[in-house]
Amino acid sequence: MHALANPARFLRIARPLTGWLGWGGLLLIALGLGAGLFVSPPDYLQGESVRIMYVHVPAAWLGMAGWAGIAAASLMQLVWRHPLSAVAARSIALPGAVFTFVCLVTGSLWGRPTWGTYWEWDGRMTSMLVLLFLYIGYIALADADRQRGGDGRISAVFGLVGAINLPIIHYSVLWWRTLHQGQSIGLGGSTISGSMLWPLLVSALGFSLLFGAIVLMRMRAELARNRIEARLRRMAQ
Repeated sequence: MHALANPARFLRIARPLTGWLGWGGLLLIALGLGAGLFVSPPDYLQGESVRIMYVHVPAAWLGMAGWAGIAAASLMQLVWRHPLSAVAARSIALPGAVFTFVCLVTGSLWGRPTWGTYWEWDGRMTSMLVLLFLYIGYIALADADRQRGGDGRISAVFGLVGAINLPIIHYSVLWWRTLHQGQSIGLGGSTISGSMLWPLLVSALGFSLLFGAIVLMRMRAELARNRIEARLRRMAQ
């Protein structure tokens, strides 16, 4: 990571990589969703409503992975003073919040025909809602800190503290009685049929690549804005 500490070196890699990630992600999303919606069979219990999982599961994964990225970038900022860590964390926050919101909406739509209700205050759904609030708080805090010329340490501490919620989300279906189903994919294998699993994995990979492209675009945009602001300050002197 220290090899990318120089913004110019980072941009030389990020510019072409953004396009590869973005277009590759869109292609895989189209393939995964197309197979999930039109090729894979309906679930024997949930019927056609199970097709929501091809968006819901990747959104849940990226909502959690996004905050893990914020926590990692915050640690790098506080410990190693990496010059791009704060930029990376701020760039992750908005797409992470969007995917968390998509997870909650699709989960509610999936829950209505499956559980008979759009919302249940169980451990998994409540902790995901807390994650959305954490994202909103981080975005507001990071923006306020940047506006007053801060170094981003306050938002970095918030990013690390907020990571406590990630294991709560992951283990909530084990710690509390919940309507939410348990883990279906793990290191020991999967309980999902192969005909439904591969479109899900392709869709998740596609959304992950698209997420990476969005983060790189946002980082490039912020670095460009920083250069413009620095130039304007020099011209004003």
